[in-house]
Amino acid sequence: MSARSGSSNPNRIETAEGGGRPSSTNPTPSPGGRSKGGSGKRPGVTLTATVLNEAGTVVEWWRSILSQTRLPDEVVVVDGGSRDGTVERLRELALEAPFPVRVDILPGSNIARGRNRAVSLASHDVIAVTDAGCVLDPGWLENLTAPLDEDPGLDLVAGFYQPLARSWFEALCASVTLPLPQEVRGERFMPSSRSLAFRREVWERVGGYPEWLDIGEDMYFNHRWRELGIRHAFRPEAVVYWRMRPDLPSFLRQYFRYARGDGESGMYPHRHLLRFAVYGGLTWAAVSRAGRRFLPLALLPACLYAGRRWRRIPAFLRDRSPAEKAAAAAAVPLLLAGVDAAKMAGYLHGLWRRRSGGRV
Repeated sequence: MSARSGSSNPNRIETAEGGGRPSSTNPTPSPGGRSKGGSGKRPGVTLTATVLNEAGTVVEWWRSILSQTRLPDEVVVVDGGSRDGTVERLRELALEAPFPVRVDILPGSNIARGRNRAVSLASHDVIAVTDAGCVLDPGWLENLTAPLDEDPGLDLVAGFYQPLARSWFEALCASVTLPLPQEVRGERFMPSSRSLAFRREVWERVGGYPEWLDIGEDMYFNHRWRELGIRHAFRPEAVVYWRMRPDLPSFLRQYFRYARGDGESGMYPHRHLLRFAVYGGLTWAAVSRAGRRFLPLALLPACLYAGRRWRRIPAFLRDRSPAEKAAAAAAVPLLLAGVDAAKMAGYLHGLWRRRSGGRV
C-alpha cells in the first residue's frame, strides 16, 4: 500500500509488504525508471538499508541522513519483520523527508535478502548501502559517491567505519576488534556493507548478496566482486559510526556468528587455521613438560598479536581516565582470547553447517 504525506509534501512515501515475493540471488531487475543522470549532471543515488527492531536507534540514524552534505535522491529501507514499532517510526520520520522514501517489509528475511530487495527496488543506478541503527558522518554520502561521479570507469567505493562506543566496555571491544584508519591498506581493505557504494551493474554481475548465508553476506559479496576484477576505490573519509555490543555475551555471540559465516561459506580458511595453530601451540607450551621451555618463545608472537590492540587504546579511550585506560590494557589479552575462542567455535560450527547443508 502507499500513503502520501499531504499536499504540502510532494514526496512519495511507500510501505509495502514484500513477504512472499521472490528475491533472486541472481538478480536481473528491469531497467525501467532508473536514473543514470544526464549530461553535466551527477547520477542520482539511492540509499539502501536493512533494519530489524531498531526503534530505539532509528531516529538518530535518520537524522544523520538528513544532515548529509549530499542528500540521497531516494531512500529504500527493507524491514525484516520488526515488532518494536520500527516501521511505524520510520513512516513518521519519512513524512517530512526531502526525497522519496520506500519501506518494504519482508518478515523473516535475513540481511542478504533484505539488501537484495532494497537494491532491486532502487530507482537509481548508483547504490549506497548502510545499516539502520548506525550513525552516518555528515560527509559520508558525499565522500562515498564523489569518486563515482568523477570517474565513469570506477564501479565501487569502499567507505570506512568507526565505533560508536558510549561505555568503557564498548571502547574496550573496539580496541580489540576494530582497526584504526592508519592500519588499513586501501588496496586490500574488505569493506563492510554498512559503508559501501556501487553501480547497479556490480550487484548484477556478482549475483547479489548470498541469501543462503545468514551472516557474513557482505564479505562474501566482497570476494565475488574482487574475483571479477571490479575497479574500486577506498575512501576512509566516508565514515559510518557503528554501535558496539553493550555486554560480553552479546559481543562474543556476534563474533561467533561472524566466524560461523566464514566456515559456512568457505571464507578465510588460512586465517582460521593460523588461529587454531597459534592457540594450539600456546596450549602445548603451557601444559606439556616438553613445551614449557618454549613458553617464553611462544609468548613473544602472542604479545605482538595483542600489541596492535594496545596501541588502539589511546584513540578509542581518549576521553577516559588513566585508570580506565590501564584497566583496558590489562583486559585486552583476556577479551582477545575470548573473541578468538568464540571465532574458533563459530568456525567449527560453520564448517559443520557447510557439510550438513551440502556446501562442500
